[in-house]
Amino acid sequence: MDYSQFLSVVSAAREENVIKVTNSLAQKKPSVIMISGGMPNPNYFPFKTASFTLQDGTTIEIGEALMKRILQYSSTEGIPEFLSWLRDLQMSLHNPPTANYTPDQGQMEISVIIGSQDSLSKVFEILVNPGDNVLLEDPSYPGTLSALEPLGCNIIKVPTDKHSIIPKLLYTVPNGNNPAGTSLTADCKKKLYQTCSYDFLITEDDPYYFLQIEKINIHLCLFVFLSHTLRLGFLTGPKPLIDRVILHMQSSTITSTFTPVKLLHKWGQKGLLEPVDRVMEFYRTQRDAMLAAADKWLKGLAEWNIPTAGMFLWIKIKRISNIYQIITENALERGIGKDLMMGKQLNFMVDLLFLTLL
Repeated sequence: MDYSQFLSVVSAAREENVIKVTNSLAQKKPSVIMISGGMPNPNYFPFKTASFTLQDGTTIEIGEALMKRILQYSSTEGIPEFLSWLRDLQMSLHNPPTANYTPDQGQMEISVIIGSQDSLSKVFEILVNPGDNVLLEDPSYPGTLSALEPLGCNIIKVPTDKHSIIPKLLYTVPNGNNPAGTSLTADCKKKLYQTCSYDFLITEDDPYYFLQIEKINIHLCLFVFLSHTLRLGFLTGPKPLIDRVILHMQSSTITSTFTPVKLLHKWGQKGLLEPVDRVMEFYRTQRDAMLAAADKWLKGLAEWNIPTAGMFLWIKIKRISNIYQIITENALERGIGKDLMMGKQLNFMVDLLFLTLL
């Protein structure tokens, strides 16, 4: 596929930052002093060593040599050891066929990111021009809207199983949508993937992959944003597009290499994935308690679907066109926290909120 057709005008005009290139070379050859990169002398960094105690009582020690490295500027895409670990994780979990593609064909590429919001902003800015059509699930994550709206695109809110026009980009949260709590079925994912034959991109934002109460291992594998308990993030996608994201980061982000590399190497994939069942059982219990409260207090007064992943239950109140005042005034007066989502609907995150509507 010719991915250049999807680039925004700004992204297509962007060129490599020479300073960032020298930083990348410095990462590959730490013994070489790169004056052009503007990297400070690590002997004057304030931290020399560090020790972290894990929940199981074991410790991770960061010696002076490693501390100098992790406090220094890094290559834009992330330090090589971390990227290698993430590639192994992606291959183990998903084994995407694109891993064996050539770069021009859309070979799988990975870049470490600051967080999902930063990555969403960069992905949209490399792809979206004013006037482009972008499909979004309705309701959709507010952070996505805040990243898209300034770009001047046509945001089209549609259910995930109906497409009225052929867009340039579809953004979807496949598991435990925030705030709707919905998850795409395996059949729906296959249908969405088939639409790629019409030459548009699917951006998959999947922070709740490990919180699937009913596990379905079918993924679109174009972009993946992952936030697990470590609060780390990485971006996976076709190399021609990830390279453009990296170019964007070269001109907007100066990063250090302070990432949980040492912890991940200590844990390995097994150590990272072992707590998943325990965490998933906790959220299943929380979900069931939340559903029980909804059934007890709101049956007949509201509508909701049973979430199969994530942390969110989206509730639509019947016979009330606008619950803004109820939530902002009644709930606040009773000392109950609130989470406003798009004015007329509410994402309930704690059981006590149900009492506000009685």
